[in-house]
Amino acid sequence: MGELLLTQIWIYPIKSMGGIQLPEAQVMAKGLKHDRRWMLVDEAGRFLTQRVYPAMALFKVELNEAGLVITYERENISVPFDHSPIPTPLDVKIWDDTVTAFEVSIRHSEWFSHRVGLNCRLVAFPEENPRQIEPEFAKAGENVSLADGYPFLIIGQSSLDDLNTRLAEPVSIKRFRPNLVFTGGKPYIEDSWKDFSIGVTRFQGVKPCARCVLVTINPDTAVKGVEPLRTLANYRRQNNKTYFGQNLISVDHDVIRTGDLITVKNTHVLRGEQLAGTS
Repeated sequence: MGELLLTQIWIYPIKSMGGIQLPEAQVMAKGLKHDRRWMLVDEAGRFLTQRVYPAMALFKVELNEAGLVITYERENISVPFDHSPIPTPLDVKIWDDTVTAFEVSIRHSEWFSHRVGLNCRLVAFPEENPRQIEPEFAKAGENVSLADGYPFLIIGQSSLDDLNTRLAEPVSIKRFRPNLVFTGGKPYIEDSWKDFSIGVTRFQGVKPCARCVLVTINPDTAVKGVEPLRTLANYRRQNNKTYFGQNLISVDHDVIRTGDLITVKNTHVLRGEQLAGTS
């Protein structure tokens, strides 16, 4: 099987916008540091997503020591880490959850509203504010940032390579917005991981990640198609959902780095419920 090595680390500071690839990252209880700690909400306080507004893929996000720099069609705006948001708390909605967040500033909200073409607000989700993962999978009341459901998502390069052999045109890993990508092992080996470590940092596999139409949006052009979801549904569908990648929670909160060795200690028993294509 060969060594399992962490080869890519990604964060997506503003939900549903461009990702940032990093050589190392701090693992925190709610996810990697700065990952999905901001998002856009509409006038009703509900989150915006590429699923409805594909052009959000065209907002590129960069990270520096001072904060974020967001670029859209050669125009940019900064979100400093030391910026004090508007102090009035807002109840905002993400899927079935309502959480407390804070509007970054009127200027930031107007900048995004003009470019998205919809009145919206940029909000920040404080680290200390709770948002629990699904109760049936929360072993110790684990929380998540503004990610869809879980703090971390891991995908094997072998899994992507196998998918691409089935597609007329290959897709990049960016379609699936993972936090962690690794090499080594058979396709879909991550489905079975229960307890494992990346370097010295321990993680637990929670459940395979159900995929939606977002993966059909080209992250470079914002053009929506039917692939790779159509092909995935042919062999990775179970209980009316299509799966690709594994959702994780963390046990430790250390720094992970590309090149770290992955050590798997325990696995889930898939057997009768095993997805097609898993090893």
